[in-house]
Amino acid sequence: MTIPDNARAVRDEDAFDVAAVAAWLGEHAGIAGTPEVHQFSGGASNLTYLLRYPDRDLVLRRPPVGAKPSSGHDMVREYRIQSLLAPAYRYVPRMVGLCTDHSVLGSDFYVMERVPGTILRANPPAELDLTPERTRTLCLRIVDLLVELHGVDPASTGLSEFSRGSGYVARQVAGWTARYEKARTENVPDFARVTKWLDETQPADVASAVIHGDFRLDNVVLDEHDPLQPVAVLDWELATVGDPLMDLGSSLAYWVQADDDPMLVATKRQPSDLPGMLTRREIVDYYSQKTGLAVDNWGFYEVFGLFRLAVIAQQIYYRYHHGQTTNPAFKDFWVIVGYLDSRCNTLIDEIEGGRA
Repeated sequence: MTIPDNARAVRDEDAFDVAAVAAWLGEHAGIAGTPEVHQFSGGASNLTYLLRYPDRDLVLRRPPVGAKPSSGHDMVREYRIQSLLAPAYRYVPRMVGLCTDHSVLGSDFYVMERVPGTILRANPPAELDLTPERTRTLCLRIVDLLVELHGVDPASTGLSEFSRGSGYVARQVAGWTARYEKARTENVPDFARVTKWLDETQPADVASAVIHGDFRLDNVVLDEHDPLQPVAVLDWELATVGDPLMDLGSSLAYWVQADDDPMLVATKRQPSDLPGMLTRREIVDYYSQKTGLAVDNWGFYEVFGLFRLAVIAQQIYYRYHHGQTTNPAFKDFWVIVGYLDSRCNTLIDEIEGGRA
């Protein structure tokens, strides 16, 4: 078996006691032996590792060292959401086990089966043969994954325990505003106009659905034999029950188009700008058609998604700024935060001027 393209040697600061984890897996999951361990390099929040055994590949997820167990770093919550959702949504990887004994690794962690296949990065391999026609087919199938997820009944899966009832939009605006204020450093803007605008223009919830919270092309696994067929959705750390249009807005904050400005194109992590990919507006229209949900106030969800992305980037940069991580990939995130503030303000100007 070949090593996945984004699996690397484990960073010193992210190393753990492999023998202790192997012993725990042997006792609680009946998996014998000690795995070869690699670290997946793509994530910027929780840490993800490949555990390679002679007969299988597993994936271990844990929070960064020193991270507090907020919803974004709560391994018990992430494990439970996937376990409950799996019977109703076939794209969830199979869970292997959850460990809450901190003597093993120093924090909660869980292990799941690795789903083999291709994950789309900024520059997909040529052998995928992504012609415009094939790219459009793939794009629609991936949007359909989100449509199908939002169609899952939270009550029938037990996921309604993660719902806090109506007022999801208001809680999100207030919550992400507070997170930004807490993580702000002196070299980033205050987002005062953006947060005031979001607070004053926020719509009521349109529905209550199971939402992913971080739905992107590079969180989708494509079948290793049929790369136009999605087989799994990864990274459920922000999943919950809430307004599906907020999930769509958060997802499209990552969607860079071919005609976007050079700064935005430079930040892309997924090949959403390939010929044949739908534009953001086309995805919104397709999603609305498939779900029956009217999207009458898209500008709000678009600005919110970009602001939320800025907060996530700033929270990661805060850790780097204060020496909680030395990963050089995070050192310029403050520049992205400043750019996102400018982009949000430009969109607000267009909305208020009737041009969006």
